[in-house]
Amino acid sequence: MSSLFISDLHLAGERPAITDLFLHFTKTIAPRAQALFILGDLFEYWIGDDNTDDALAAVVADVLKRLSSSGVKVFLMQGNRDVLLGPGFADQSGAELIDDPTLINLYGRPTLLTHGDALCIEDIEYQKFREYARSPMHQQQFLTQSLETRRERMLQMRAQSEMSKQKKDLEIMDVTTSAVDQLLRNHHYPNIIHGHTHRPARHQHDVDGHRCERWVLTDWYQTGGYLLCDASGCYSHKLSQ
Repeated sequence: MSSLFISDLHLAGERPAITDLFLHFTKTIAPRAQALFILGDLFEYWIGDDNTDDALAAVVADVLKRLSSSGVKVFLMQGNRDVLLGPGFADQSGAELIDDPTLINLYGRPTLLTHGDALCIEDIEYQKFREYARSPMHQQQFLTQSLETRRERMLQMRAQSEMSKQKKDLEIMDVTTSAVDQLLRNHHYPNIIHGHTHRPARHQHDVDGHRCERWVLTDWYQTGGYLLCDASGCYSHKLSQ
């Protein structure tokens, strides 16, 4: 019995090798697990569940549906790049959409799952954008526009984001320890699994006399990877193209 955790795949048409790696993962490794948790940024961007002509989305939904139909539970969390991923895609892929954060019992260990961007509180500019992007009112306004307008706007935001990151100190874009510690307190000192920062590692936090693990998942830009957790603990694995 094991559960797998992945995030930050950033699947896009211009990166077919990573898509192929993900398809291979879902067909060879994931079927042996009890559950697959995708903790945000499955796609590089998402303009809405009504974009039914997206060939990549259809392929991804199909392989996840096959996985869930085989008995593997698939859980899907929105990231910052695919914050508009909704119940339409979840239904199509046989996945369960979960909140950020979500607390689970992971083989006897309380474990908090989150995308991770909410913990980067020193990046004030980004946190303002995050609040805007997750506003139901702003999302509804965006979704009333045509698909082409949404796509153009999303591509503009991607470019602006990349330009903005080049001007920022790398430490600002990482999680803030005080935010992690407060999250641990708020949820009674669980372990944490998250992505977003693209800095895969295992961290240990000692908070109020409690020792907690924090696992940071790898991104899938150059290659891929996953975290496997079972009754004995969690173990990080790399994938190669």
